[in-house]
Amino acid sequence: MKLFITAKPNAKETKVEKLSEGYFTVSVKEPPVEGKANAAIVKALADYFKTSQSNIRIVSGFTSRQKIIEIVEK
Repeated sequence: MKLFITAKPNAKETKVEKLSEGYFTVSVKEPPVEGKANAAIVKALADYFKTSQSNIRIVSGFTSRQKIIEIVEK
């Protein structure tokens, strides 16, 4: 399953908001430095979808606020 994510680093709280089917906004407390925000986004999505972090990978947008995330069920 592919998801289109808008990342919001340096937020007051960590949360996942569903905008529409396949489109989400993920707010995380971590800054966008050395991949900390990306790791926090993966963790937040794993908690939201109740899956392992190893099942989630960032396909594109490593340095962008607009990301494409793939969730693979193993």
